[in-house]
Amino acid sequence: MAIIETKNLTYTYPGGTTPSISDISLTIKKGEFITLTGPSGCGKTTLCRCFNGLIPHFYSGKLEGDLVVKDLRVIDHSISNLARHVGLVFQNPENQLFALSVEKDVAFGLENVGMPREEIRKRVDWALQMTGIENLRERAPHELSGGQQQRVAIASVLAMQPDVMVLDEPTSFLDPLGAEKIFDVINELNKKLDITVILVEHRLDLASKYTDHVIVMDKGKVLFDGGPREIFASEEVRMTGVGIPKAVMLYQALKDEGIHLKEVPITSKEATQLIREIIIHDRS
Repeated sequence: MAIIETKNLTYTYPGGTTPSISDISLTIKKGEFITLTGPSGCGKTTLCRCFNGLIPHFYSGKLEGDLVVKDLRVIDHSISNLARHVGLVFQNPENQLFALSVEKDVAFGLENVGMPREEIRKRVDWALQMTGIENLRERAPHELSGGQQQRVAIASVLAMQPDVMVLDEPTSFLDPLGAEKIFDVINELNKKLDITVILVEHRLDLASKYTDHVIVMDKGKVLFDGGPREIFASEEVRMTGVGIPKAVMLYQALKDEGIHLKEVPITSKEATQLIREIIIHDRS
């Protein structure tokens, strides 16, 4: 079941002479974990702004083609209406957090749509619990670490109970350990709640562990669209300069030496297991 569908989607910012995204046709299914990647300036953020209605309702410009989210044509519905279905987590959580306490930040979106107070309380408690930050509810966001702030930003979106969560490079300000913890939270929300996740990310070594659908963009167009093993193993994808996971690079190096693993490993754990199987087989 498609939750997002685009057909020939093209957008040019006000005053722009060339489209930022061009002729994009995609189908994203409910419950998928999408990794959207590509070089800087390729149009990833612009495409995400279309999903929640910031384009064309906040950024004007020229939008062509068609985009349907949760059976709603984006061009026909307001940002506030679309926000009930698509939540956006920014790259820098400080741009998203402004209240005096974590609890108030998480409640803000719910208050904005006029939700009853008792329902707000239930949803805030639930979102804080799901993201593992119940103990931070009274803390001021500016006092928190980068990883904690990102969890608050995710909780504030999660409280709206969206069908789709879009995360625009949410770990770019975090070290690898902090990034992995955030990915674990996102993955849990995806698996437990069947929320469709669209993750804009360059750290493919980490993201590949969770993703089941990869979209590669460049120069405003979608170049590749498919499963992670198929996409990452493609020589054409490697030629784009996308940061292929190291496990896939190892697979290719072994293949060049005449050593064939039974499938393309996505993570170092998978690569270790596949290599161990070959060693055991050769010894037996």
